[in-house]
Amino acid sequence: MVRLGLLVNPDAGLGGRLGLKGSDGQAEYARSKGANDRSGPRVKDTLEHFANLHREISDITWFTSEGRMGTDWVPKNIQIGDFITIHQSSNITTVSDTSELVTSLIESNIDLLVYAGGDGTTRDIISVLESLGKSEIPVIGIPCGVKMHSGCFASSPKAGAEVLSAWLNGDLLVSSTEVLDLDEEKYRNGEWVVRLYAEAKTPASPRWMQGAKMRVEATGEEEIIEGLADHIRELLVTDNRLIIWGSGGTLRTISNMIGFQGTVLGIDASIGSQQVGTDLNEKQLLNLLSTHTGEVTLLLSPMGGQGFLIGRGNLQLSPDVLRKIDIVNILGVVTPAKLLSVRRLRIETGDVYLDQKFAEKKYLKVLQGYRTTRVLPISVD
Repeated sequence: MVRLGLLVNPDAGLGGRLGLKGSDGQAEYARSKGANDRSGPRVKDTLEHFANLHREISDITWFTSEGRMGTDWVPKNIQIGDFITIHQSSNITTVSDTSELVTSLIESNIDLLVYAGGDGTTRDIISVLESLGKSEIPVIGIPCGVKMHSGCFASSPKAGAEVLSAWLNGDLLVSSTEVLDLDEEKYRNGEWVVRLYAEAKTPASPRWMQGAKMRVEATGEEEIIEGLADHIRELLVTDNRLIIWGSGGTLRTISNMIGFQGTVLGIDASIGSQQVGTDLNEKQLLNLLSTHTGEVTLLLSPMGGQGFLIGRGNLQLSPDVLRKIDIVNILGVVTPAKLLSVRRLRIETGDVYLDQKFAEKKYLKVLQGYRTTRVLPISVD
C-alpha cells in the first residue's frame, strides 16, 4: 500500500491579485477586500486530473485533515484511493496548524506528501520534517502562492498530478532541490532578499517540475539594457499607447532609464511620457484598460531559471486582465544572460481556456536588444 499525505494551506495566494506581494499574515485583509480562494480550487484541479490519469488506485491511501486543510477540497465521489482523516482543521489556520498536520502525517507513515501553498508553506513543512528526522520524505508542491522560488513545486496543478502519477508508476527518481523564500516584509517594501532555507526531496522531472528560481546577474550588460530602453522609448512610448510594465529588476531598470519610477515587484503603467499607475492590483488594471482607447503593450521579463513569464510573482495579471490586453500585445524582454537559463517561456494563467490559447500560439516574440528580437517557444503545462 502507498500512503500519501495531503495538506492544503487554504490562505495561500490570496494576496496575489490585490498586489500584496504575499499572503503571510494578510489572509483576513485579503478576504475583506474580496479575494477568492486560490489553493483549494487548484487542489481540486490536481486531484481531478490525477483521477483521469492514474488507474491503479486500489493500493493508495490518502491521509489528510478534516476541513479547510484537506477534505473540503477533495471532489465528491472521486476515485483516487481511500481517504483517512487524522486532523481537524481550524477556522483560521496558522503555522502551528501546518506543523500539527505534518506531524500527524509523519506518524501515519506517509511515503510522500502532496501539499498546496507557496514558499512559506514549504518552509514550514520542511522545518517539521527536519525536526522529526524525516527530511527524506519526498514532497510535491501544488503551486498556489504569490511567489514560488523553491524547486519542489510542480509547474501547474495538472503537472502536479502528472508528477504524482509518474512517481507512483516508478518512472521518476527522487532528488534534492532548494527551498527558497523571500522576506515578505522587505519584499513589500521593494527589497529583494532571497534566502536558502533548506533542501527538500522531490520527484525529479524537468518536464513537470518548475525548478528553483535563479537570480540572474551579469556584468557588462549595461549597454544591452540601455539598448532595450532606447528601443522601447523610440518605438513604444507614444501618446496613444498604454504600456503595462511587468515586475522584475530588468524592467524596472529600463523604465527608470526612460524616466518612469518603476517598482521592482509590482505592476506599473504609462501612457506616453506620463506614468499613470504604480504597483497596480487586478482591479486597478481592469479599470485602466477599460478607460483606455488606444494601443496596449504588456512588457514581461521571464524568471531566471524557471522561465515563467506569467503565473509567478505577477498574479495581478489575472485571466480577465490578460484577455483585456490580448495575447498579441504581449512582448517579452530578455537579456543575453537570462537567455542562458531560459529556453522556453512558461505560462500558467490559472484559466484552462486562456492557457490553451497560449499553447495554440506556440511562440512569443521577445526583445533581446536594440531593434533585435527573437521568438521563444511557449510551454503550457
